[in-house]
Amino acid sequence: MQQFDHSLGLYKMSYSSLEQCLLDLEKHGHLVRIKEEVDPYLEMAAIHLRVHEAGGPALLFENVKGSKFRAASNIFGTTERSKFIFRNTFTKVQQLIQLKNNPVNAIKHPFQNIGVGLAALKALPLKNPSSKPVMYQEIKISDLPLIQHWKDDGGAFVTLPQVYSEDIDQPGIMHANLGMYRIQLTGNEYIKDEEIGLHYQLHRGIGVHQTKANKAGVPLKVSCFVGGPPAHTLAAVMPLPEGVGEATFAGVLGGRRFRYTYQDGFGICTDADFVITGTVYPNENKPEGPFGDHLGYYSLAHPFPVMKVHKVYARKDAIWPFTVVGRPPQEDTSFGNLIHELASDALQSEIPGLKELNAVDAAGVHPLLLAIGSERYTPYTPTKRPAELLTIANHILGTGQLSLAKFLFITAGETALSTHDIASYLQYVLERIDWTRDIHFYTNTTIDTLDYSGSGLNMGSKVVFAAYGEPIRTLSKELPSIFHEVSAIKNAKLVMPGIIAVELNCDIDTLKKQLIHYKVALENVAQIIVCDDVDFVAASLNNYLWVTYTRCNPANDIDGVDDFVVNKHWGCKSALIMDATIKPHHAPPLIKVPAVESSIDRLFTKGGSLYGVI
Repeated sequence: MQQFDHSLGLYKMSYSSLEQCLLDLEKHGHLVRIKEEVDPYLEMAAIHLRVHEAGGPALLFENVKGSKFRAASNIFGTTERSKFIFRNTFTKVQQLIQLKNNPVNAIKHPFQNIGVGLAALKALPLKNPSSKPVMYQEIKISDLPLIQHWKDDGGAFVTLPQVYSEDIDQPGIMHANLGMYRIQLTGNEYIKDEEIGLHYQLHRGIGVHQTKANKAGVPLKVSCFVGGPPAHTLAAVMPLPEGVGEATFAGVLGGRRFRYTYQDGFGICTDADFVITGTVYPNENKPEGPFGDHLGYYSLAHPFPVMKVHKVYARKDAIWPFTVVGRPPQEDTSFGNLIHELASDALQSEIPGLKELNAVDAAGVHPLLLAIGSERYTPYTPTKRPAELLTIANHILGTGQLSLAKFLFITAGETALSTHDIASYLQYVLERIDWTRDIHFYTNTTIDTLDYSGSGLNMGSKVVFAAYGEPIRTLSKELPSIFHEVSAIKNAKLVMPGIIAVELNCDIDTLKKQLIHYKVALENVAQIIVCDDVDFVAASLNNYLWVTYTRCNPANDIDGVDDFVVNKHWGCKSALIMDATIKPHHAPPLIKVPAVESSIDRLFTKGGSLYGVI
């Protein structure tokens, strides 16, 4: 399957199909086959979630109720397994990215980098190969494994799609976009087998393509690829710089040129397991959703483009890959880890002064960013305060999908600080942040489409917490006694040093009025988190991160003890208060169905395919 050429430092072959990858995983003990019939309505998702939570293997469902096709999940379930899949090319891709940042290095070390240059030859997509396995058969949407993941989902969804569109002004694959946008196959007002939903969010390439098509008054031709070599899946979620196509990246990462052709004017990935082609007409929308999403809540039904199905193709013995998203961490965490390893150097090169960035998975990725930057603007002044950090913060919030972030913590220092040691990082920042000076709001702006903490779809606010200098407080390691004395507080617990979770008997204004008399006792308290369940929030770091940063809209939900406004700058002279309670406009959280959990026990007991696996 994969033969190594020692003279070039390259593998001659890589996966040409999803099945090749799954067989390789099975050979190395990374995959289990499920032979029992399983129901695509909730059961398959529940099985996946249970195995993933235990760090278990990839799954191949060989008997999907209502479909002749097999399905596979948890393929990228751990970072280790994901890197195993790309073990032949991962280092070369990293080197290519680094060479882009420092091309002089290739000139200085030509023999050391020859393998990288040859790997780059895989970047050029290959048009009209003689073999077109995905066009083996023409099927209908209703023939697919129609997997519904959560009880209140609007129907069945494609959760690992590769959605292909072209620029009508610059047609062709080199200017095409390949992105992972949610596809709803059934439910709502969609006409069975004739219409499907296309959900895409802000800062997505397909939006540019549809805008141009709408302006020209022509339908946008869209293709949805499912399956194929695993490099195609990762390429669809990779945040690539302008001018670098996903198909070219897939070729390099997969060690195999991206094979494609055209049929009836639609782009076709010939190595895919399935291809759905269709058209999106200007201003034709239908309700899409709800869908249990990666923040751990449902994204609700909203009007999104409807795709008129043209044709659906499948290869012989095709396999339908899927994943399940929900409260993180989930399988998409592995994508984030791979992207970080591949692209972190490129991001630092793009944003001068940035040393490290972590989109915190436990908080749903987009809601919370932690950054370490440089502070070099005023070395001649004895007072240390954020300056360059604010420039870097603006650059971060103006860069691609990073602009969807709500909370950005940023600091600088000479210590061995890491954004990935989240507890230590937060302690470092909270010891130094001056709430009278170091909090900066962006109001009435855009946030993640899936985030319902704001004032409307895509609408909300952002905040930058920038801290630099010597510590100004020693964070409390015990719950101060005043939290038992203030009548506004029903219950309180220490979450971590300097952070207190509280449940209230009243509103936040009353809490502020009472706490202003205890400013001395609050000197070493940095954050007070108002929540619905202090036991839950204080139980783990991940619980604190999830509740606090997914349920807060900064401009609406941040308050403070002894607060003030001067020249439109808001600050507070004592502890910061964050309202992380569930509000009426929030989307409901995802909850497992006990009956479904009981129904899948049969697979994990003696005689079941997953007995002893986890």
